[in-house]
Amino acid sequence: MEQQPILAAVDMGSNSFRLQVARVEGEQLYMLDGLREPVRLAAGLTADNYLDEAAQQRALEALGRFSERLRDLPPGAVRAVGTNSLRVAENAAAFIAKAEKVLGFPIEVIAGQEEARLIYVGVAHGLPQTDDNLLVMDIGGGSTEFIIGHGMTPLKLESLYMGCVSFSSRYFPDGKISKRSMEKAELAARSELQTIVVDYRGQWQKALGSSGTAKAIAEILELNGYSKNGITRDGLEKLRAELLKAGDIKKLNLQGLREDRLPSLPGGFAIMYAAFCELGITDMQVALSALREGVLYDLWGRFHNNDMRDVTVQHFMRRYHVVPAQAARVSRLALELARQFFTNDTNGSKHALQANESALQVLGWVANLHAIGIRVAHSGYHKHTAYILANADMPGFSKKEQARLSLLALAHRRSMKKLQGLLTDEVDCVLAMSLRLAALFYRNRSDVALPEMRASFSGKKYSLTMDAGWLEQSPLTEAALQEEVKQWKTLGVTMLLIKK
Repeated sequence: MEQQPILAAVDMGSNSFRLQVARVEGEQLYMLDGLREPVRLAAGLTADNYLDEAAQQRALEALGRFSERLRDLPPGAVRAVGTNSLRVAENAAAFIAKAEKVLGFPIEVIAGQEEARLIYVGVAHGLPQTDDNLLVMDIGGGSTEFIIGHGMTPLKLESLYMGCVSFSSRYFPDGKISKRSMEKAELAARSELQTIVVDYRGQWQKALGSSGTAKAIAEILELNGYSKNGITRDGLEKLRAELLKAGDIKKLNLQGLREDRLPSLPGGFAIMYAAFCELGITDMQVALSALREGVLYDLWGRFHNNDMRDVTVQHFMRRYHVVPAQAARVSRLALELARQFFTNDTNGSKHALQANESALQVLGWVANLHAIGIRVAHSGYHKHTAYILANADMPGFSKKEQARLSLLALAHRRSMKKLQGLLTDEVDCVLAMSLRLAALFYRNRSDVALPEMRASFSGKKYSLTMDAGWLEQSPLTEAALQEEVKQWKTLGVTMLLIKK
């Protein structure tokens, strides 16, 4: 990947959308510019989890303003991520298609644990070195992430389905605050926290709150004299009393309370208060960095041979006892065939090799992982592999990337009928064919002296040219290749096996 001097991150949170731009200097990132738009996406989720038109319009208008700032940056310099509201919205795919056109860059929806990891990456890079274990809590609009980490390494990652916008809408409609509604919100949050209490309580020495809710609560406590520094249990008790006394967010008269934070304050407070109670927190400092900085550092790592996705692939290979020699054989041949297909694309430059370097990276990952399903069962192992890749927590990968890996793993063997309507992208067809052929040639899982091959394609017509003498001496492989021709025909793809 070519080094970029300017990087940008777009955080499409459930409460706010944020843009952060940074300059790269050696091993450091220097933050240049930041924008925040209070979109409140989670407030637009209907009872059946559809984003309403008003929320979509707010989001698109915010992204339109971001796009002006990002206009001159190349695609590899920008990473946009969506969080909880886009994870749960039934119409997320349709909205993202519109959003990508407005923003001008791809948008990834990241899983909860990946969000937690990126939050910790951002927070850790903004802290001085310490020997303490850290608890990082990030209250978002639709989910709250809890991370325990040491240094730059996250040790425990959790994402709970509770957020300041969703809780405010559910328990404090129209901004009304009663003792009963506050208790119900706190009880709901404490119930969610029960899933992590045993693993988290007592496992850290210093607590940090990242993102807007923690910062807003800390400012209110400090400016109103409820705490001297950061968030304290005593300060929260005083703020709780003040919220109940007012009974309505419109009647609150507190220093440091921003207008745009008012609608989400009661829900965010209830979650923070419950976390203090359940996790035994007595005081919490506010972290200067959060998800958007984590996205920037993770993106920066991809230019410096420090791509978390490579680390995850290696971890999965160990976890599922992949035989390195076999993975290397399949990967090497699959990549060589794909390079030939792209280089010999008779359509011209549309699929030029350079333009498909990222696709080759995907092919390398799935080639290394294509057989992990054998650890579940040998029969139909490609289906087990596809399921694992689609549903496992894979740090560094977006859900869209995991879905692509899953599709290619599913496609790498057996009948192609299962891919009707799924394998429609031309580039992914190249990757699938390259992986299928590589797995076919090395199906006996040992080194084989292969002849020189030439691969090319044009539209839906693929050609593989091989030595006729070698094929004559390898009847099983030739029969398998002839079966490949039939399989691809079911998808309307012509595969020619040319003997020379």
